[in-house]
Amino acid sequence: MIKKFIQKILGKPQTTASGTYFGQRVEIPPAVHGIDVALVDERALNVVRTLQDAGFEAYVVGGAVRDLLLGLRPKDFDVATDATPEEVKGLFRRAFIIGRRFRIVHVVYGRGREHEVIEVSTFRAYLDNRAAEQVVGNEKTSKSELAGMKHAVDSSGRVLRDNVWGPQDEDATRRDFTVNAMYYDPESQYLVDYHGGMQDAKKKILRMIGDPVARYREDPVRIIRAVRFAAKLSPLGFKLESKTGKPLATMLKLLADVPQSRLFDEMLKLLQTGHALASIAQLQELGLHKGIYPLLDVVVERSDTAFVKAALVDTDRRVGEGKPVAPSFLLACVLWADVKAGWDLRLAKRVPPFPALQEAIDEVFEARIGDVSGRGKLAADMREIWMMQPRFEKRIGSTPFSLVEQARFRAGFDFLRLRAEVSEVDVTLADWWQEFSTADDVAREDLIQQAKSDKPNHAQATPGKARRAPRRRKPANKTGGSEAESSGDLPRD
Repeated sequence: MIKKFIQKILGKPQTTASGTYFGQRVEIPPAVHGIDVALVDERALNVVRTLQDAGFEAYVVGGAVRDLLLGLRPKDFDVATDATPEEVKGLFRRAFIIGRRFRIVHVVYGRGREHEVIEVSTFRAYLDNRAAEQVVGNEKTSKSELAGMKHAVDSSGRVLRDNVWGPQDEDATRRDFTVNAMYYDPESQYLVDYHGGMQDAKKKILRMIGDPVARYREDPVRIIRAVRFAAKLSPLGFKLESKTGKPLATMLKLLADVPQSRLFDEMLKLLQTGHALASIAQLQELGLHKGIYPLLDVVVERSDTAFVKAALVDTDRRVGEGKPVAPSFLLACVLWADVKAGWDLRLAKRVPPFPALQEAIDEVFEARIGDVSGRGKLAADMREIWMMQPRFEKRIGSTPFSLVEQARFRAGFDFLRLRAEVSEVDVTLADWWQEFSTADDVAREDLIQQAKSDKPNHAQATPGKARRAPRRRKPANKTGGSEAESSGDLPRD
């Protein structure tokens, strides 16, 4: 039925003189696509409505449309329009133009941790070498268009700039996968599809638009995106189409030309969007476990070790529960083996504990972090998590009171708790700090008195299975926090 309907309304295939195929515009009514408009976020509806009322085209686009087709409620909503970023910004009270290589608008609703961002992008032109040459050589081309085209594509086909506006069919073609290149108008409830995305979504196929090799050359980061989407959608039964997946390993060398900062950001997306373990499995399956980014190589290499695996599982859990995650925490877990080895080596040479730990951290930053060490907050947070660990051994005097007041206490404690889970430290130490962090002042004094009578050294792991402390009375929660907060799931930021 769907196939006949599409064949009936197909128009003439759209191509340019450069030979690029822009697909066929298919407008699919709600009776065919079956999307429940009630699943669309009210804020996304407001953005679409505002743009359309101002005379512009506007659609929900990308992964949100894919999820809607599958009957899922999307977590994030993006909107595509023919309005320029400046025109979009002028229509909303809280809207901000961001990015240089790819200028978009963030329309912000709410404040603080409860705020929601609707990302609005302008339809982009599809760029390749021949298309760029034709536009630049056209006498009617405006100065602004020439400025946008200049050096837009390099000799290998890699897109360097992406701020040239164009029609919707070109915008669809320059997107990566067919299932991410559909446009949904929640007002008319029509779905616009140029490349068979709806059929691929129903068949659960992840397919690159156009020639995969050429598309990876345009933007090598699509190699990482292919892995990420395959990992994200695999629980739903999606598979990479063979032509899309086969060239990945051979195209890996293209990533050498991508800025390190962008690769770092893409690595974090792999690890912090709730599918870290699945992403690592995809990297290994596709032969991409080495060579994308040095720090990612370390993550993959250590993903089977107890401590790093526990950190990855914990990260996936937190994302799945809608809790915040911080890259500093996960990277601190990944590189802890290096820090601890350097620390132990210096302790064996009788270097005092804190200077020994500081030296070990400096050594790891130099050897493993590299350019990322320039990201001040990330490096500072990682250092604070590590430097907090020996302080957890001090449970008398004023140290416990000052430690729980530190802004990064929660991250440091969660790190300690993971160490206890893999028997690197005695679990009773983590239990004591859990109780202390949520107790009132009277109960805290009792816990300190108890610590004085306990055996002093809890820093070394006990042989065999770590023992659990006898259950004590539950202390009052001074802050009146929820059960989730008392269990160690406070924000780590």
